[in-house]
This record gives sequence, C-alpha cells and structure tokens, in this order.
Amino acid sequence: MIRLEKVSYSYPDGTPALKNINLDIKKGEFIGVIGKNGSGKSTLALLISGLLRPQTGRVMIGGMDTCDPSKLKEIRKFVGIVFQNPETQFVGRTVEEDLAFGPENLCLPPVEIRKCVDMALAETKLEKYRYRSPKTLSGGQRQCAALAGVLAMKPECLIFDEVSSMLDPESGMAVLETIKKLHKKGKTIVYITHNLEELHDADRILVMEKGRVRLDGDPESVFSDTSLQSLGLALPSLTELAMKLRMHGVTIPWEKTSSPQNFAEEICRLFLKT
Repeated sequence: MIRLEKVSYSYPDGTPALKNINLDIKKGEFIGVIGKNGSGKSTLALLISGLLRPQTGRVMIGGMDTCDPSKLKEIRKFVGIVFQNPETQFVGRTVEEDLAFGPENLCLPPVEIRKCVDMALAETKLEKYRYRSPKTLSGGQRQCAALAGVLAMKPECLIFDEVSSMLDPESGMAVLETIKKLHKKGKTIVYITHNLEELHDADRILVMEKGRVRLDGDPESVFSDTSLQSLGLALPSLTELAMKLRMHGVTIPWEKTSSPQNFAEEICRLFLKT
C-alpha cells in the first residue's frame, strides 16, 4: 500500500532528517512510530502524506509516486494527516463548514458533501457541535474536529503526528480510542507519538533515531528489546513492572500488561492460586 525505497531527506541547512529509509506499510496495519525529538518522525509523516518529496529514493502511495505532480491530488485523497495542533487545520467558521471544505475542493455534488460531513461527525461523535465554531471546543473536541475534517475526504490511510501531546490524559485517551475504532473498520493508521504507553495494541512499532529506523517489530518484541532504553525511551510502566517481576520468578503474560485493570486481575489470580 505504502512503500519507501531508499528515501533520504535533509533540512534546508543540510542537516539530515531521514537516511536511506526502506519501509513497507500494508493495508489495514496500525503502525506506531516513536523516537526522541529530532529523530525524523514528523519528516517521515510529511513524506508519506505527499506534503514533502524525497530528495533521494522514492515514496509510493497506492502505486503512485509522490514525485509525480500529476498524482498529488489523488495521493492527498488517499492519505490524510492530523497534526499536533488542530488549530492549523481549521478553515471554516463552524465545524460543519470546516468539514465540508475538503469535499468541496474535490468538486463533489452537494448531496455527497452532506453525506461526507454527516459520516465524519458521526465517527467522531461531534454531531451536536456541527454549528459551533471549532475554536469554542475543548482540546479533545478540537482534535476530533481536525480528525473529522480529514475523514470527510474518505482517505484510506490516516497519519497522526503526536495528536495527544497537547491534551490532558482523559482527552488523549478518548482521541486514541476513536483512532482504534477507525482501525478496526479497516483504516490504515500511522500513529506518531512520544508515549509508548499508547502503542500496546499496535500491529508494529518503528523506533527511530537520527533519521534511521533502529527497531521494527510487534509491540512485545520492541518493548522487551534491551536497546530501547539506550535510545532514550521510557518503557511503559506496566511493561517495566512485569519485567522486574519476571526477574523474581513471577511471569505476567504480555496481554495482561495492556491496562492496570488486566494487570491487577492477573496479580490477584496468581496470589489466590498460591
């Protein structure tokens, strides 16, 4: 579905952002991308979305080359991106107007535009806010409105660039749950974050450092990799606790580290068993 072949990109001052990246993303995958600031995560997102073009190598989106100007309109329909600050994406006076902007640019008929807007509002549970200004919404609601604006374009792949970093934990979790539901409905997800706690249910995790992919695997293998902390990344607290318990002969199954409730239930089961 998405392929990067020997892709490199440098900032205007010559500093390398990505170095010789090879990457395949399959349809329907949930890919988590993590790394310290400056590791190349956001540059990767911009290249996958077609907003940047590789300086060497090529990026193929649904069989289309992002360096082909004639394909950019189709690529931007195929891939949608939601940024850290939703304010940068709002163009309408109301949520409804904002959601209609993308479909209108595609020259869809009014009836189809209305269907796209209604669908996006329903997916993000923002129906009752359709006539409100996006600026009057809470942080979590604004992020959902930005997501709804992208959904109205009906993309196959959705990229999220640290969308929870400016939110309180409760709002961040609500946005993440909406994203997981979209994945279950078949959307391909590329989720960039600084928080490994959010990636327990991802299909794959990419760990980036200095413009390169250092680790690429399922969450269990990445979280248990001894090099993770040397890359400056903190393990999820439950994963770290499970590893320390294992050193004392207490084994907690991986799936039980997905939430405090599951972890506590397993501890209680082990305690009662003894």
